[in-house]
Amino acid sequence: MSNMSDMTNINFDLPSDVLDEIQQNIQNIIESFDIPEDNKFDVIRKINFMYTQTKQLSITDALTNLYNRRYFETTFTREFARAKRYNTPLSVAVIDIDWFKKINDTYGHLCGDYVLKELSWLMVENFRQTDIIFRYGGEEFVILLTETPSDRAEIPVERLRKAVMENRFIFKGNNLNVTISAGLSSNKEVEDFGQMFENADKALYKAKNDGRNCIRTFG
Repeated sequence: MSNMSDMTNINFDLPSDVLDEIQQNIQNIIESFDIPEDNKFDVIRKINFMYTQTKQLSITDALTNLYNRRYFETTFTREFARAKRYNTPLSVAVIDIDWFKKINDTYGHLCGDYVLKELSWLMVENFRQTDIIFRYGGEEFVILLTETPSDRAEIPVERLRKAVMENRFIFKGNNLNVTISAGLSSNKEVEDFGQMFENADKALYKAKNDGRNCIRTFG
């Protein structure tokens, strides 16, 4: 029989709104049962707990425990609309691990997983609770910095860059030289969140072309 620890290895492909609808339908069905109210409450409570766990897994990257790409797309849409409505700044940072393929090829994928998890921890340590961190895919991460223009967003991203460069990455006795490159952009003078993300991606490519282990801001 599977337990909750087994569930961390399961990929949930159902969108969050579909999970919400399923949970509500199940609750409505239970409430219609001809059983004592105390029993209904107990069953609903247990289902709601399981639903909460399942929903969390559906928006979380299993390896790093950061939010996943699907949740990034939903969140970016919401935060961009909110920033536009209230005329507040919003910045996005796209971060990539330098020479990550070389790390995997030299030390194996378990070492790559170790680097990803260690970097995720450093991100959580170096950003505010109001900043939202995502594993976008592979060795690429995205951070939404709410109510923050790009010049101020450079401060925590630079702090992270230095923290990564100075951190001791040690895997099976091997000292790893790990650095990151980052591209930044803001919602200033852009029409939609897609353009904003594309601008950050262009800035990341510039950081890579400028020698890596650096930050570049679009514009």
